[in-house]
Amino acid sequence: MLEELKKTLEEAPIVKKGNYNYFIHPVTDGIPAVKPELLREIADTLTQKINFENIDKIVAIEAMGIHLATALSLKTNIPFVVIRKRHYGLPNEHQVHKKTGYGESILYINDLNKNDNILLIDDVVSTGGTLIAVINALIDMGVTVDTAVAVIEKGKGKKIVEDEIGMSILTLIKLDVVNGHVVIESVND
Repeated sequence: MLEELKKTLEEAPIVKKGNYNYFIHPVTDGIPAVKPELLREIADTLTQKINFENIDKIVAIEAMGIHLATALSLKTNIPFVVIRKRHYGLPNEHQVHKKTGYGESILYINDLNKNDNILLIDDVVSTGGTLIAVINALIDMGVTVDTAVAVIEKGKGKKIVEDEIGMSILTLIKLDVVNGHVVIESVND
């Protein structure tokens, strides 16, 4: 399983952003084009691994969690919300400061309420900065993060988040960048 994901990752070009080896992939960047069979493969795998029965909302982190949440929403009929990079000034909007291996920014949470039971999804966990900041903010809001997903795990990011937050993060594929190439270390299909 996950043959399309593995194949496209192994073909992914690498660029340097400072000291950070950044792989360019349809799931993480929308480049090259995101093929329907790739999204379908990911959504099918996640719907087999996750119990959506008690999930109120699927929550995506902008930008590259959006297409993943869309695919899951269509399969499960559960609405999704996007944690945005844009401030709207809506009532009860929550601000989150995040720092990653290649930058820092502010995210804004809207349309989530105390006691919402959610599935949080993002494209990749590498340094853990985004997931740690978002999960902590959601917990502070009284939102229950039933399941947290990062489709791709790079380096030690998953362990960093799990150690910091004290909850498991579901990933589908673990990789690293070695000598300018993506090397797949394990697959969780």
